[in-house]
Amino acid sequence: MLQLSPINRLRIKRFKKNKRGVYSLYFFFFITLISLFSELIANDKPLMVNYANEWYFPFIKPVNESAFGEPFDSPANFNDPLISEKIESNGFIVWPPIRFSFNTINYTSNKPFPSAPDSTNWLGTDNQGRDVLSLLLYGFRISLLFGIALTLISSLIGIVVGALQGYYGGWIDIFSQRFMEIWSGIPSLFLIILLASVVDPSFTWLLIITVLFGWMGLVDLIRAEFLKVRQFDFVRAARALGVSNIRIMRKHILPNAMVSALTFLPFILTGSITTLTSLDFLGFGLPSSYPSLGNLLLQGKNSLDAPWLGITSFLFLGSILTSLVFVGEAIRDAFNVNLS
Repeated sequence: MLQLSPINRLRIKRFKKNKRGVYSLYFFFFITLISLFSELIANDKPLMVNYANEWYFPFIKPVNESAFGEPFDSPANFNDPLISEKIESNGFIVWPPIRFSFNTINYTSNKPFPSAPDSTNWLGTDNQGRDVLSLLLYGFRISLLFGIALTLISSLIGIVVGALQGYYGGWIDIFSQRFMEIWSGIPSLFLIILLASVVDPSFTWLLIITVLFGWMGLVDLIRAEFLKVRQFDFVRAARALGVSNIRIMRKHILPNAMVSALTFLPFILTGSITTLTSLDFLGFGLPSSYPSLGNLLLQGKNSLDAPWLGITSFLFLGSILTSLVFVGEAIRDAFNVNLS
């Protein structure tokens, strides 16, 4: 059984006192869990098919029509009434709650796109006939994975650079600070727009570009912590005993600096999610084949006669980002040594 130190138990107790942060964490975890398993909730392929005592799982592996007695080997379209009726006459189909994926067009709708919410499309459709709720689930997963990757990579780089500056000081600190001043002055958005006209944007490409300009968030904080802690007696004692600089930084100083850094991670994640959403909104983000919250916001802006697009995407994204901010505030209070 995991044993927590008294100070960590006190931090958890402080966190739980902030009810707003606790409920926000539950909400964010719930939405994250749903989005990570979007294929089980929103999909145009059945979860399970039983035909003639044979089991198939189309959402994992495509199934050809020949498996159901048809003459063709093309992938089965389970929305085809002929296919579905034949399967149900010799077995059964288990569908997800939402029978649309992020790229599924509702061809059976008799309404012009974008269509208002109804019993088929619970939050309506966008201007291409795609289900809005499915777009929200899949789009949030892309944004969340992008935000987590950007937060972890940029924070790791920022921690390493800040640690080197704060521990060694001198010319390393001076040159690093001057480089950061020059680097932060480069208009990153204009550079991304310029590169987008030359290179086809992708998830990896956008992640690399945003990391290049987003790693400086924690540098000043880690640098200040290392500058302060390196003068403490236990660090001087370790240095006098011949402990290597790397070990001193990793074992003695970094744990103290990480206390402050952890309180900023939810806010950095919020900004990372907003970064991809903003790029998609401006048209310089992921290709149109990807589900995108930013593209949904753009459709809401351009389709004032379809208010459900803008309202739904704004409320969803606003709720997610607000919950992350509340979680960050609760973590900040939990690590605040001035609170009793």
